[in-house]
Amino acid sequence: MKIYTRTGDAGETALFSGSRVPKNHPRICAYGTVDETNSIIGIARAHLVGIEAASALDGMLGRIQNELFVVGADLATPSESRASVPRIGPTHIVVIEHDIDRLDADLQELKKFILPGGHPAAASLHAARTVCRRAERETVAALEDHGLNRDVVVYLNRLSDFLFVAARWANRSAGLEDVTWIP
Repeated sequence: MKIYTRTGDAGETALFSGSRVPKNHPRICAYGTVDETNSIIGIARAHLVGIEAASALDGMLGRIQNELFVVGADLATPSESRASVPRIGPTHIVVIEHDIDRLDADLQELKKFILPGGHPAAASLHAARTVCRRAERETVAALEDHGLNRDVVVYLNRLSDFLFVAARWANRSAGLEDVTWIP
């Protein structure tokens, strides 16, 4: 199978329902940014190699990368479509909340604003967090006019919180302090 199809050469792409929309359609922008988030999480995972305590975090991030494919499929499939795709739901959100609590229990109380930085894994997780926030904003914009699954917005909101805590946890596991903001 060839990787190029030429079907998008006119600036359109297909949703899972088979309908075609412009490549700058709000739904496409949202799942494109979710894909960007997923890629940066992959970079963060590559940076975790060699941090002994990081296997639990790596497992969480691996699961989340798979869930982000579900988010993408969810966003690419209109709710009225007959296509059968997995959807993000409350269970996914509860699991991420559990992961946040698990990682946060190992961290000191946050008393200052922190800057992205420290270990490369932590810096990458901070970058993923900011891109995730953009995905959330784009999903909200798409939701307004295109009837998307509202659980996706909640999931992305929790994921950005998770990525913040995970970045702090990665720094701690690497023996580094968070980089604090100096006003």
